[in-house]
Amino acid sequence: MLFKKGVDVFSSDNEKIGTLDRVVMDPKTKEVTHIVVREGFLFTEDKVVPIDLIGSVTDERIALQGSKEHLDELPEYEETHYIPSSAAADDDMNTLYWNPPLTWSGYGRYPLYPESPYVRRTEKNIPEGTVALAEGAKVLSEDGEHVGNIETLITDPNEHVTHLVVSSGLLMKERKIIPAHWLGSVTEDEVNLSVESRLLERLPEYHPEA
Repeated sequence: MLFKKGVDVFSSDNEKIGTLDRVVMDPKTKEVTHIVVREGFLFTEDKVVPIDLIGSVTDERIALQGSKEHLDELPEYEETHYIPSSAAADDDMNTLYWNPPLTWSGYGRYPLYPESPYVRRTEKNIPEGTVALAEGAKVLSEDGEHVGNIETLITDPNEHVTHLVVSSGLLMKERKIIPAHWLGSVTEDEVNLSVESRLLERLPEYHPEA
């Protein structure tokens, strides 16, 4: 399958629900487990879609198995929770105080701001150990050169990444295909390769129609 940056995503009833934003993969096994669909015509939040809900994939569209109503029930990519703060458990800490400077007349304790009883936390609804790799993530060679950005991920029938298509340049983009076994560390916005840039320069330009 080809997971191309920004491709349109449709429900089984042929309604456009958004665009492909990220591919969730396990950096160790190279297995793709989910995709993240950015909010669009029908989705009002970014959604995490399991790989087994994907019906078909082309260069121009991804078709999912399920109606818009069914897909609406999928979890959001990011969820915000408000957790009681440890300070809120102590009544003496509900209000902060400060002492006036010595140049002020007298001393006293004045309320500054009440402390919020909650702290805000944002969590990503993806499996532990996986990375939501952004299409367009920066690709760095072993010697630290920025060699391009991810344009497409290619997987085998078992949903394991086999190659990356990397584009570089401004006007005339040169696209190259890189084998997945050259992958080193992977974060959401950056991929580090285990080979030097001089080796990548020798790769032929990628032509998918060839």
